[in-house]
Amino acid sequence: MVKFTRLALAVLSGLFAAPVVAEEVPILKIYTYDGFAAEWGPGPALKAGFEAICGGCIVEWIAADSSIGTLRRVQLEGDTTEADIIVGLDTAIAGEARATGLFAEHGLDLAGLNLPQAWTDTQFVPFDYAHFAFVYDEDSVSAPPKSFQELIALPEDFKIAIQDPRSATPGLGLVLWIAAAYGDRAPEIWAGLKPHILTVTREWSESYSLFLEGEADMALSYSSSPAYHIIADKDDTIHAALFSEGHLAQTEVAGILKSSDHQELAKKFLAYLTSVDGQKIIPTTNWMFPVIDLGAGLDPTYATLPQPEKTLVLTDEEIAANSQRWIDEMLAAVQ
Repeated sequence: MVKFTRLALAVLSGLFAAPVVAEEVPILKIYTYDGFAAEWGPGPALKAGFEAICGGCIVEWIAADSSIGTLRRVQLEGDTTEADIIVGLDTAIAGEARATGLFAEHGLDLAGLNLPQAWTDTQFVPFDYAHFAFVYDEDSVSAPPKSFQELIALPEDFKIAIQDPRSATPGLGLVLWIAAAYGDRAPEIWAGLKPHILTVTREWSESYSLFLEGEADMALSYSSSPAYHIIADKDDTIHAALFSEGHLAQTEVAGILKSSDHQELAKKFLAYLTSVDGQKIIPTTNWMFPVIDLGAGLDPTYATLPQPEKTLVLTDEEIAANSQRWIDEMLAAVQ
């Protein structure tokens, strides 16, 4: 009896001492571009905000050098990708992304969005936007050009810094902007711009640095870029030049991969990304306009930024059918 009791106690002790196996915490893996995931970008705050409401999950950002880079990575990985979501594609490459067949429908009601055009995409969810524009410093450029034609007519020592359309979405945006504004005359515009192009950089940050350092008179950026200088630098001398031809808007989007094992969690993240709590993070970290009306939650600086009177539009079909030709025309003209 004593032996049995000791054995029973030993067994019971072992049971109570056995570690409790915790339920596995889901990890939501999100591909994005490096600036988005950086400590000064929106990534960390979005991670903290979503983890606080997801009921037990971990958000893991996996950064590439650009949004085009995230798409190329998923194209290579296909159904074996570890990504659940891509955040940071834009409307210029959404058609190409859709054509891969790798993205699921988001299933969200996005009727309340506030964008330059109504949103009908069933696979990609927008989270910020701004118009492509050239920025200048009023201390050095007192009379900025008001059109591509006026820019071309300036003395050749007036220089701009732009980005490569093959590696940077703003660079691709400029190609599409000129095509949307001038159609078959685009090669003529590029030829006129060539003497003014200081350099074509791989990424936006490189060309913007040249502008800030005074090497270039203007840099291709966004209509929202002055907000950073006003809010973060207390500098109100940086402006976006508005062109009479109109401007093309860049809308950044997020999409869920069909291969993800966390479909519902991914949908919840996209819903959070477009919620008031998610959207209020964007304007002072990614320096773009929110896609919903934040009211008093939006820094009043944004209301002071002049916006284009005309927004140019290209469809996914037009971009898919012509973008490579437009890029080739641009490269042939400026090289």
